[in-house]
Amino acid sequence: MRGTTWTRLALAGCGSAACLLVAAPLASAQTTSPAPVAPITLSPEESQQVCGDWVPKLQKRADNLKQRITGGAEISGSVANLKARAADQRAKGHTQRADQLDQRATKRQGRIGELDAAKQKLDAFASAHCKPAK
Repeated sequence: MRGTTWTRLALAGCGSAACLLVAAPLASAQTTSPAPVAPITLSPEESQQVCGDWVPKLQKRADNLKQRITGGAEISGSVANLKARAADQRAKGHTQRADQLDQRATKRQGRIGELDAAKQKLDAFASAHCKPAK
């Protein structure tokens, strides 16, 4: 029985050493700056699809997410809803769960800035690359 235990330990040690030998060069490799990205060219059909389908869908999705985040306590997923749920959990004595809900509410509140930035980028793209409908 002693031989099998030592054999297992030796195999585990060799496996660990092999992993370190493989991972060490990867971890110490110097990072280089990425190569410049070439501009993307779209055919007129692809451009029409992007401008006609994708940009409006993404704009609507950003608007819906912002409405949901800023909604009242009755709207599931809103900051107010999360804060109300946290207050309810705190009243029941579940402080750990209440703290988790407060953290989620804070993180979700921070998403509004990201959504606004995405909406501005979409609007800038649409005004620069999409022709208005005649």
